[in-house]
Amino acid sequence: MSIQTEQGKLPPPPGLLASLMAGFDSVASHIAVILPPVLLDLFLWLGPHLRLKAFLQPIIDSLPSLAKTFPSTLPDPATVQTAWTEIADHLNLFGLLRTFPVGSTSLLSFIMPGQNPYGLAAGLDAGSFIGILGWLLLLVFLGWIIGAFYYYWVAIVTIKPDVHSLWKSLAQAVFLSLIWMGLLFIVGLPALLVLSVLTAISPVLGQVALFAGALVLIWMLMPVFFSVHGIFTLQLDAFRAILNSLHMVRFTLPNTGLFLLMFVVINQGLNFLWDTPPQNSWWTLVGITGHAFISTGLLAASFVYYRDINVWLKVVFEQLQRQTSSVKA
Repeated sequence: MSIQTEQGKLPPPPGLLASLMAGFDSVASHIAVILPPVLLDLFLWLGPHLRLKAFLQPIIDSLPSLAKTFPSTLPDPATVQTAWTEIADHLNLFGLLRTFPVGSTSLLSFIMPGQNPYGLAAGLDAGSFIGILGWLLLLVFLGWIIGAFYYYWVAIVTIKPDVHSLWKSLAQAVFLSLIWMGLLFIVGLPALLVLSVLTAISPVLGQVALFAGALVLIWMLMPVFFSVHGIFTLQLDAFRAILNSLHMVRFTLPNTGLFLLMFVVINQGLNFLWDTPPQNSWWTLVGITGHAFISTGLLAASFVYYRDINVWLKVVFEQLQRQTSSVKA
């Protein structure tokens, strides 16, 4: 459902370009706010990598024997070994510091570069299963804290909300992340099992299911995209922030849908540019800095849009209420 404006009666919704310009102006005036994503990417690029080599290597070594036991169900063991060896050599658990839905943006968290201008990245090993589990919990929780502080900083320099308690906002942001992690586990695990079965039946069928699942995921996430904004803008608790986001998107879907589409296109489109320099070139610094500025500017613009669209909704509902009262009178 959306609110349709009538000429001369209801005010138009906030302009999308105006929100973008206001967001980028705020970041340009407070350039230090891009430090969290810059520092995170510098750490992922130049710092040590946390690997699963010791845990995965026995599994990789056992693949030939598994292939002999199940010859009709496993592909060529040499190919599988090569693929998993590549994963073990490049997987960096420190990439988990880029958390969702609250988290500092990052260019390199999914790329996981194995090289930098100094050569191969230094490696640490996460150890046994218990050690890996401990690292997972620590890194995800630390990522939520970094991300909550990043969102708080961007909100402060952009719209200057009346924040009564920083720690309360941080706690609610972490709680919101826990909610979404639980939902992702409940929904994502069965979906992953179904996807695995479909891929085993037919790789093409698996790709179609993956694309359809991605579309469904985007459709489900769009109404709650602004949940975090409610915590840092209106000081809502996690559940009320989710409901507020659902309410806002429900009544402003055409306008908000265009804003989110523009958000994704700008961010993902420019990522192709930031990924251009080779991993071992200092030009990667340009990509890291450019990505941090653009992604932070888009986040700031989303805070501006969230504030303005909620003000607009309040004005529109009050005006509609007055019009309805006058008609009844």
